[in-house]
Amino acid sequence: MTDSITIATFLDAMQPPSAVTADRRHAAMPGITGEGSLPSAFPLTAFAVAAIGTAALALADYVDTRFGHSPAISIDRRLASFWFGTSLRPQGWQIPALRDPVTGDYQARDGWVRLHTNAPHHLVAALSVLGTRADPGEVARTIAHWHAAELEDAIVRAGGCAATMHGRDDWLRHPQGQAVRGEPVIHAEEASKGRTDQDTTSLARPLAGVKVLDLTRVLAGPVATRFLAGYGAQVLRIDPPFWTEPGMVPEVTLGKRCAQLDLRKAADLARLKELLALADVVVHGYRGDALDGLGLGTQARHALRPGLVDVSLNAYGWTGPWRSRRGFDSLVQMSDGIASAGMRYFGRDKPTPLPVQALDHATGYLVAAAVLRGLTRREQGGYGSVSRLSLARTGELLVSQRGGALTQTRGEDHAMEPETAADHAVDIEQTDWGPARRLKPPCELEGIPMRWDLPATALRSSAPHWA
Repeated sequence: MTDSITIATFLDAMQPPSAVTADRRHAAMPGITGEGSLPSAFPLTAFAVAAIGTAALALADYVDTRFGHSPAISIDRRLASFWFGTSLRPQGWQIPALRDPVTGDYQARDGWVRLHTNAPHHLVAALSVLGTRADPGEVARTIAHWHAAELEDAIVRAGGCAATMHGRDDWLRHPQGQAVRGEPVIHAEEASKGRTDQDTTSLARPLAGVKVLDLTRVLAGPVATRFLAGYGAQVLRIDPPFWTEPGMVPEVTLGKRCAQLDLRKAADLARLKELLALADVVVHGYRGDALDGLGLGTQARHALRPGLVDVSLNAYGWTGPWRSRRGFDSLVQMSDGIASAGMRYFGRDKPTPLPVQALDHATGYLVAAAVLRGLTRREQGGYGSVSRLSLARTGELLVSQRGGALTQTRGEDHAMEPETAADHAVDIEQTDWGPARRLKPPCELEGIPMRWDLPATALRSSAPHWA
């Protein structure tokens, strides 16, 4: 499976042929540089190139529509692979641990189950079901007496996050697996007609003046808005007072301002509506009915801001019995057979997920592409749009690249060479935690550098208003 084929698959999945002419697609196809592949049962490096390339192609189309210039694109497969892990390299300090100690895979009576307890309230929910302290050993001994599916259901009902490990065939028979396979990779539809205000854009910073309201957390949404910020978009991230993700914030707040609003308070909810009325784009990762419960359903959002480019994502898809289930990349990989496939591929005796959170990262770049396609359509006809994506549907796209069978041969592509200083940007980034270097950008658009106007900043470090 080559990178170009994978990129074409993404493009065909997300956009009807009439939306961008065949000639423009062919002319804009990225050049691929770099060597090596991530170790995986799946063509994972090609997948990373495809996702980043799709976002870059969408940006190139936006630039062509706005400025009449079609920039050449290049994607570095080595850097793309690294960016699907982490991009930040602290200088003289350490990033906090990414996971709570209880988060992990556990052997139940009849299979494996994964708990995701990084958020304090998810940890409380899991421990309330298990009746244990937050001790991994004690948790493991207790789970050994449970049936995996029963424990998963109990924790989910308690408001927590868990997933049993399914084989691929089991997932294809599962009602949610069937529902997800019937969904498009990106669902997009036209919405209200409204204004376009990006008078400050320039070819070098094509998204300058575009206001992006970021209502997302770990990890796909922040990856998307980081990409948009890299080309000049003004990104304002909003978090509730209780949320923390210390291991990921320095990675994903690059180029953004981060503010706090407690949407349980009338004044803060009113403030969010004011921000939304001035936004060009909103990206949100709330469960399906959460914004509706706040009086901010789809119709309400577009009434507040006609012409809004509105993109949402969730874990398990937008149809089926799990459409409102809480989930994260690692849980989806357990559910949909990816962790089981890796276990068999590498001959291991425990779940073996992808070596990076590829569903999160790939979905993030596809969210960025959906935003850019929406901005392009609005530029052409004045109409906003509503787009939806999910980690589970992105996972189906990855699995489809090997035809549903473990056909890739180990050693087919040579291993990635270790990272060196030459992979890092020259400039020091003065983050809120200390100095750091970033990896060089994974994609290049001719004459349009990917760069960020702000370093990574702490959550709740800015006021909730547009700059």
